[in-house]
Amino acid sequence: MAKLTKESFIESLKEMSLLEIKELVDAMKEEFGVDPSAVAVAAAPAQGDAADDSSATVSVVISDAGAAKVNVIKVVREITGLGLKESKDIVDNNGTVKENVSKDEANDIKAKLEEAGATVEFK
Repeated sequence: MAKLTKESFIESLKEMSLLEIKELVDAMKEEFGVDPSAVAVAAAPAQGDAADDSSATVSVVISDAGAAKVNVIKVVREITGLGLKESKDIVDNNGTVKENVSKDEANDIKAKLEEAGATVEFK
């Protein structure tokens, strides 16, 4: 049997439906006793750690919501993907919007929040 290359495997996946891919994952679980999606998730942070070593990470914290709280809440929802209540709690309590993000991402978040009227700091 010819060895299947990574590229040909990926090309094969592109031609499959979602149902066929799910069946493939289930068959891999059964055959090897390992959940391939768990391996992929576990491997992702390991790759992220290498990138974090080269650039420090920070937490983005709201120090003052300003006068336009509603706009700040909307931006927090957009950034975090949280619901309205959770986002409002972060804004009301001057909470942490995101933790352990790269300085570039933190600056982007800060710019969005300041545009909405909040005062932001990094920790």
